Amino acid sequence: WATLGTLDFHAPDEIAFPALPLAQEAMRAGGAVPAALNAADEIAVQAFLDGQIRFPDIPRLVAEAMDDARGASGESLEALLEADARARAFVRQRLG
Repeated sequence: WATLGTLDFHAPDEIAFPALPLAQEAMRAGGAVPAALNAADEIAVQAFLDGQIRFPDIPRLVAEAMDDARGASGESLEALLEADARARAFVRQRLG
């Protein structure tokens, strides 16, 4: 560490990395929203890797799934698993 000199930290570029604000929003929202973010992201990223969607579509699909999860409970494992399954189905449905 001593040979590194100084480290400079800058605010993240939310234009280049649009999922960062979504993660912050999920943390603030709580409940089932973080589980929905994770599940939706997994399905959207796989769709991108499979050539089904463009890279910019990933945060849009994740945001839509998060909106769908608002108000759902995240207070039990069962509720979180249900939110996960719902978000995965939500994104798959939008993929056609």
